[in-house]
Amino acid sequence: MKKHLAKIVLCAAISLGSLTALPASAVHAAPAGVSIMLDGYPLPFPVEPVMMNGTTMVPFRAISEALGIQVEWNQKARKITATRKDAAGAAPTVVVLTLGSKDAVVNGTVVKLAAAPQDIRGTTMLPLKFFSQQFGAAASWDQASKTVSITSPKRDMYTLGFYAQKAYSEVSLIPSFDAVAFGWARIDRDGQFTTTGKDFWWPEAAGEVTPESIVQNAAAGGTAPYLMVYSSDSSLELSKNLEDTQLQQQTIASIVELASSKGFKGIGLDLEGLGLTGDKALVQSQYNAFVKNLSTAARAASLKLTVILHPLNSSYKGYDYKTLGTLADDLVIMAYAYEGETGPEPMNKVDESIRLALDQVSKDKLILGISVYSENEASVNAKIGLAKRYGLKGIAVWRLGIIGQPVLNRMGEAIEL
Repeated sequence: MKKHLAKIVLCAAISLGSLTALPASAVHAAPAGVSIMLDGYPLPFPVEPVMMNGTTMVPFRAISEALGIQVEWNQKARKITATRKDAAGAAPTVVVLTLGSKDAVVNGTVVKLAAAPQDIRGTTMLPLKFFSQQFGAAASWDQASKTVSITSPKRDMYTLGFYAQKAYSEVSLIPSFDAVAFGWARIDRDGQFTTTGKDFWWPEAAGEVTPESIVQNAAAGGTAPYLMVYSSDSSLELSKNLEDTQLQQQTIASIVELASSKGFKGIGLDLEGLGLTGDKALVQSQYNAFVKNLSTAARAASLKLTVILHPLNSSYKGYDYKTLGTLADDLVIMAYAYEGETGPEPMNKVDESIRLALDQVSKDKLILGISVYSENEASVNAKIGLAKRYGLKGIAVWRLGIIGQPVLNRMGEAIEL
């Protein structure tokens, strides 16, 4: 393989039925050990890359799906139509390719390919350089590690920011997010809803700056303000609430009344620590009932409901994703704190948390939680890349006040803020 692979190619795995294969002399295996990384994490492929007249060929469907590109196959015409929707309001990019032809059509204009798309062992292969140029995915080759690195194009996706105590230093970032959840309320050790807790409480006014004015300004700027309600079950405060029907009704009524009266557009429910011990099925059932009752009351008050959850590969098993996904508008996967937030979260764990959630909940209802206690400017976009790869609704960032400009700048390279 040449040192400078100007003809490295991305290709899609599209089963095409019986098509004429390339001559054996034109195709041979790519160098052993070649790997392909998408946004810093390995991308699995159905077949190994191959070399075709000096050009590296890899399956296309795996990459196209990971980049959020819609692919259609016309068996009769032997044509592939790939469509990528760009930022809101922009016209989509449409590429039409024909097997065996070096002529591609990009938004109606004919463009010459360095190598024609081919069916190799039942999989369609397409040039990477061309694909990256037309769909905005940057690609590079590292000779030493034999690695193709792909950076997905910037994408417009839903963003939720968390705003808790000591977050005011980054209050100016609120307009960067589609929604912000304000952590000013909790369920206390007695199972009572309160805004005067020790860790999550309603802030005092500072001159003209009041909690109400921050919420109002967020809404006026197009960012939906959510009332976040936090608690853990460390002192069994959640268990008390879930087991006491009357207390639960009071809690739900207080949450909805506060959210409505203070101008919030939704509720972010962050009740942690359930199901570490005890009857996990019972805990799941009790929590489902709580969320169902809250969802009913929230909808009656025209409030959205986001439920924030431990990942399914955590130690906390009190969360029934499948049922909760039908009750809430969306779910946040808190895919962090696997190693005490001492460094970037392990990618394999985050990946696993997404895949487990997708087994139970539609991707358009799932939001990947990212903690910038763990991540930095070198690691944050790898996590965002997984959310993009799986087509999740968006990301949720914990929290304002500690994001910092370097991390924010890197995030801005991956998603529209």
